[in-house]
Amino acid sequence: DLGSVTARFKLGMAYYLGDKGVTQDKAKGVRCLESAAMEGDAESRHMLGFVELKNSNCDRAVRHFLISAKMGFKDSLDKIKEMFTNGLATKAQYVEGLKGY
Repeated sequence: DLGSVTARFKLGMAYYLGDKGVTQDKAKGVRCLESAAMEGDAESRHMLGFVELKNSNCDRAVRHFLISAKMGFKDSLDKIKEMFTNGLATKAQYVEGLKGY
C-alpha cells in the first residue's frame, strides 16, 4: 500500500523540491506525483504539468493541465489560458479545457 494520494502528493513535492528535510530527488518526486495522479489527484496532475512545462514539453504539459482542469482544478484551466495567450497552447486546447472544467 502506497498510502493516501494526499500523502503521495506531499511526498512527491518534498522530493521534487528537496523540502521538509528530504534530499532532493526529482525523479522520485515525479514518480510519487504520477502515482497520486493516476489515482485521480488533480493537484498532482497539475504539478506534473508544471514539470513538463519546465522541461519544455508544452504538449505534454497541456495534456496534464487538461486532465486536471476536467477534474475541476481551476489553476490548471488558468494555466492553459496563460499558455494559449503566450502561444504555447492552441485555441482548441483552451476551448477543450473550458468545456471540461
